[in-house]
Amino acid sequence: MKLIKTEDAVGHVLCHDMTQIIRGVTKDARFRKGHIVTEEDIPVLLSMGKENLYVWEKHENMLHEDEAVEYLRRICSGEHVASGSPKEGKIDLTAACDGVLKIDTEKLYQVNSLGEMMIATRHSYTPVKKGMKIAGTRIIPLVIEKEKMEEAERKAGPVPIMEVVPYQLKTAGLITTGNEVKKGIIKDTFSEVVIEKLKQYGIEVVEHTYPGDSDEAICRDIAMMREKQVDMILCTGGMSVDPDDKTPGAIRKSGAEIVTYGAPVLPGAMFLLGYFENGTPVMGLPGCVMYAKSTIFDIMLPRIAAGMKVSKEDIWALGNGGLCLGCDPCRYPDCAFGKV
Repeated sequence: MKLIKTEDAVGHVLCHDMTQIIRGVTKDARFRKGHIVTEEDIPVLLSMGKENLYVWEKHENMLHEDEAVEYLRRICSGEHVASGSPKEGKIDLTAACDGVLKIDTEKLYQVNSLGEMMIATRHSYTPVKKGMKIAGTRIIPLVIEKEKMEEAERKAGPVPIMEVVPYQLKTAGLITTGNEVKKGIIKDTFSEVVIEKLKQYGIEVVEHTYPGDSDEAICRDIAMMREKQVDMILCTGGMSVDPDDKTPGAIRKSGAEIVTYGAPVLPGAMFLLGYFENGTPVMGLPGCVMYAKSTIFDIMLPRIAAGMKVSKEDIWALGNGGLCLGCDPCRYPDCAFGKV
């Protein structure tokens, strides 16, 4: 710190809060620590009895918090990530479009481990809306070594640590299995649930069939939907190990490469995910999707809708947080279910 006359303080950074007292009106900080003094501030400061000020003595190897936090902005701001202006060493980041937040959590850890700076985010793979806050950054001290911020940039690397992946898939083919549904013995209540969930991500069901429990018929319908080039194919029901449940076998016979049949998630353990050679995803949805408020389908659908390729490792990682507590009312996605 150094002491200077208030009239000479323009462009300098205050080292302490400056409290303004107006009897019966206010007693609060008129200027906060870290504020950069402007020409317009001088008469106000003088009216507060501040003829001298302690200011930060700028050094070429030190950065003011508002300068330093710009490094964190660059580290974080990938595609479709918007940011505000620095204030008191802080910058908030928001989604620039609807989509799925994707974070390189290892790089996030590396930057936060340096200390004296922080990046706090929503969970990776959270579905977000345009304008939604996704992260907050802050420099802890008023000033920080430039070298430390440069080290943070090196640890983060050239690729920003977060991005919002916009939704890409627009159409779906829905195959509702089960002879009891095909014959009209029971009403199809599964499809309406799936259709409503797809709408949340701008996906329209353009083909809908009822092949019964014949694996040949299921394969035929899958082939038809592939020929019509729908963006995703969904098979509902028939996902258990019951001998009458033919859906998993039919999906295998259709030529899809199976990523998983089974997931460490409840509800949703019997979930199936596969891809065809052109990248079209196919899912087998277990019966829980029909009656449970939140399931494996709610976790995976945003990623699939955003065109993100899901791996075996992605599925295995869901075990940590993959237990839904069935709260009433359901608060998903504002809960721990499916967060990694």
